[in-house]
Amino acid sequence: MKDFLKYVFATVVGLGLAMLLFFVVCFVSLIGMTASEGTTMPVKKGSVLRINLNGVINERAMQDDPLTLLMYNGEMPLGLDQLLSAIDEAALNDKVKGIYIEVGSGFAGATPAMLQELRQALLKYKESGKWILAYGDIYSQSAYYLTSLADQVVVNPKGIVDWHGLGSVPMFFTDMMQKLGVKMQVFKVGTFKSAVEPFINTEMSEPNRLQVSAYLGSVWHQMLNEVGESRGLSVDQLNALADTLTAMHPTEFLVESGLVDTLAYIDGFKEMLRQRLQLGEKKDIYFVTPADLVAAASQKSEKNRVAVYYAYGDIVDQMPDTPLSMGEMYIETMPTIRELQKLRKDKSVKAVVIRVNSGGGSAFASEQIWHEVQLLKAEKPVVVSMGGLAASGGYYISCGANKIVAEPSTLTGSIGIFGMIPDATELITQKLALHFDVVKTNKHSDFGAPALFGALARPFTAEESRLMQAEIERGYDLFISRVADGRGISKDSVDAIGQGRVWTGEQAIGLGLVDELGNLEDAIAEAAKLAQLGTYSVDTYPAPVDIFEQLLNQQTESYFDARMKAAFGEFYPMLGTMQMMMQPKRIDQCVYARMPFELKVW
Repeated sequence: MKDFLKYVFATVVGLGLAMLLFFVVCFVSLIGMTASEGTTMPVKKGSVLRINLNGVINERAMQDDPLTLLMYNGEMPLGLDQLLSAIDEAALNDKVKGIYIEVGSGFAGATPAMLQELRQALLKYKESGKWILAYGDIYSQSAYYLTSLADQVVVNPKGIVDWHGLGSVPMFFTDMMQKLGVKMQVFKVGTFKSAVEPFINTEMSEPNRLQVSAYLGSVWHQMLNEVGESRGLSVDQLNALADTLTAMHPTEFLVESGLVDTLAYIDGFKEMLRQRLQLGEKKDIYFVTPADLVAAASQKSEKNRVAVYYAYGDIVDQMPDTPLSMGEMYIETMPTIRELQKLRKDKSVKAVVIRVNSGGGSAFASEQIWHEVQLLKAEKPVVVSMGGLAASGGYYISCGANKIVAEPSTLTGSIGIFGMIPDATELITQKLALHFDVVKTNKHSDFGAPALFGALARPFTAEESRLMQAEIERGYDLFISRVADGRGISKDSVDAIGQGRVWTGEQAIGLGLVDELGNLEDAIAEAAKLAQLGTYSVDTYPAPVDIFEQLLNQQTESYFDARMKAAFGEFYPMLGTMQMMMQPKRIDQCVYARMPFELKVW
């Protein structure tokens, strides 16, 4: 017996030591991988900046992180901030001879405004006299729009250029919910506030169809003009090509039509690069990444600073604790307020640019952030730079700034409020055979009591519905008051262009919703001008999360999130939004300032 216990004890100790050793080896390996990921290549004479268009473009670059790299199958999302900085440095750095844009078949792109800003940076780079070459097997429409300005657009002889126009295809859940025994109790203000339509309609309302047609037309018109100018093609020619569905034509047609310059396999394209660089046959082309160039850029440090604060993602009272929200970006009330307070108290920060890329979210959270922006504005200039989206709650937090700068294709406005609370009484009582009872001291004591899946234990009474609608109307009145005060126009004028309607930046400037068209660089220059700064440096906030904090706190969630995204694909954002709206919460947290439900444009 003693020998048996001794062997058992030895086995347990051995397994424990083996597991400890395994953990140490893995941890050391992760540190090594992190260190290697964090290194950058030096910029040598004759370098070529290679921009690999694959995956998606986020507002900010992600931190070098081996687990995240594995999570994204070796293809980290691109950061718009890093790409813009790298392109600026490529124009200034004498060691960089040109830019090679490598179009990946999996390029999902970004919002039209983000692509527009990146395209503007590439056009400005070309003013330096340096070249841009683009090559790919499959050009999505987003990729082609971005690369059409290249000195040479080259496609694989058996490749594809997909040029087909813009479309939006919303999904409607109403009949499915009816089969499940769930109906949505909706309260809203705004003829065009269409975020609720997927839950109460089976097709788009006429006002929604009107606004979608208007902003698709605006964005497409901009794309046609910009691509046409780069390729020497008229708007009519490009529209005619879109109607032919270019992805279904042989590549020779692409050359004949003027969409691309030539056809080549990758080895032939590399020979074109060598000729540009005047390299011998045996000499390798030296590529650098955007991260390499950003690391090589000289960072000036001035006494006066302009702070750029990034606010992107859904606006929420508190970070959702749900599987479908893991790894997503949010504008959370208290962390955002604390960061803005720090910038307000920092005497070296003379002006603040708030970079907004949000379709909105919680109306209450939007009001709290708006208030903090006003406190900040009282002490130093505040300029808003609108990215892809600055709509509904995203516009709410922007409207009080000293100046608003938007891209022509930014989606903004959507000034409106709605509340949406699911009633699953039929599902619960008839299909699941569950029943609830109640004991209460007053007639509304059980108002908003959650039962299942975030649905209520009972539907609203007529009186409760009236009170809820009145609350929504008060929220809308407050929203248009904030806009009227911030923009210096009457409430009636705001109401006329509000009602939940979405506008592009190009349309919004004529309505007084934005001050000028431009990009982040223009917004920074405007902030410095308002602060009367001669020289200044630019710092970005909030600070990136430390790599070890990510490893300890976030990576399991992020990995799970990535797998869910891979499984659900295009349905993923819709599922996440549905879960966020339907999870149990207080009734006052069911009031939203959101733009149309998960707008999909391609």
